[in-house]
Amino acid sequence: MFGIGWGELILIFLVILLLFGAKKLPEIGRALGKGIREFKRSIKEIE
Repeated sequence: MFGIGWGELILIFLVILLLFGAKKLPEIGRALGKGIREFKRSIKEIE
């Protein structure tokens, strides 16, 4: 997955946790998921 290992993913998660706090994580996750779904949908429409 993009050349990123589990160690890097955990480090990125911890940095995000420190920057935004635990209360914002669900909101950020929903927004990220929505963006990924819209991106995949647009890719399918192009094909």
